[in-house]
Amino acid sequence: MNKVLLDKRDGFAIVTLNRPDEMNALSRELRADFVEVFAECVRDESIRVLILTGSGRAFCAGFDLKELASTEHTAADEADNVIARAMESFPGPIIGAINGHCVTGGFEMALACDVLIASENARFADTHARVGVLPGWGLSQKLPRLIGLSRAKEISFTGAPVFAQQAYEWGLVNHVLPADELLPRAVKMAEDMCACVPEVLAAYKPLIEEGYSLPYREALEWEEARAINYSRQAFGAAFAARREDVMARGRSEKEQ
Repeated sequence: MNKVLLDKRDGFAIVTLNRPDEMNALSRELRADFVEVFAECVRDESIRVLILTGSGRAFCAGFDLKELASTEHTAADEADNVIARAMESFPGPIIGAINGHCVTGGFEMALACDVLIASENARFADTHARVGVLPGWGLSQKLPRLIGLSRAKEISFTGAPVFAQQAYEWGLVNHVLPADELLPRAVKMAEDMCACVPEVLAAYKPLIEEGYSLPYREALEWEEARAINYSRQAFGAAFAARREDVMARGRSEKEQ
């Protein structure tokens, strides 16, 4: 059985973590399948948006604790951030449809998404401090930027769960939905994104992300420069296409 499922649609794809009996825990096999699925999505230029979700009652419960306890497990397994790198490699928006438990490594995966929506059954928890490891996929930096420093510290220092409604009130997720409405809402959101101009959609993500890390004034200048450069490129491409069309018509008239 595939540990990660890929369902390609028109312009987008649904990636589903598929170890429901183990709460989609991140075994070595699942991590390997995940990396390959994302590589396939990067190779397929028709896929412009991804939806990431989990099967069963969990989104992802983090690393597989049974595997961690095995003699074959190494510290390198824990620190390996191939999941984060795989998600970063996809150039388009990633919608996280959080269907249930979203814990530690799973929480880090959620924070690597661009937009989060949650089912009423979702619950988030950061248990790094409880199990004795530090996050290495971005949680300690992304969570405070998303919900504020004090709230992020409360989540990470206590390990206590944050349920769906509180996650919404704190700005962690954009919408909370009944379980049977979660995936349809994610699909509708993906379809809306796919209705945008593909080149602009691809350029918008780095525009926001890279600009967000800059001081405000620098970010405004960054945005203006990128917009001007994009407009010039778009105008140049449109002019070239128009010129080729005129020349083609001229050749056709001569042949007649």
